[in-house]
Amino acid sequence: MDALELLKARLGISASTRDTYLNALIESVKKELTEEKGIELDGENMAHEMFVVDYATWRYQSRDSTEDMPQHIKWRLKNLFLHDGGKDV
Repeated sequence: MDALELLKARLGISASTRDTYLNALIESVKKELTEEKGIELDGENMAHEMFVVDYATWRYQSRDSTEDMPQHIKWRLKNLFLHDGGKDV
């Protein structure tokens, strides 16, 4: 299952009308993680894929919010950073 399918399932979206936006969101999360955080994502690693989906879900659901990132995503990001190396978080 690819990230788009997982993200749509997480959000409860079955139509394809938002696919362009959701794909852009997924790609922006991946780019942020690799280029800004220096984390090397492995497309075969389901933990990496699910983190991208969860992070994209949070970004989608909080796009108009000023609330901080949820603690569970912060912890997982920190663990990815520590495990895979990267720039200072």
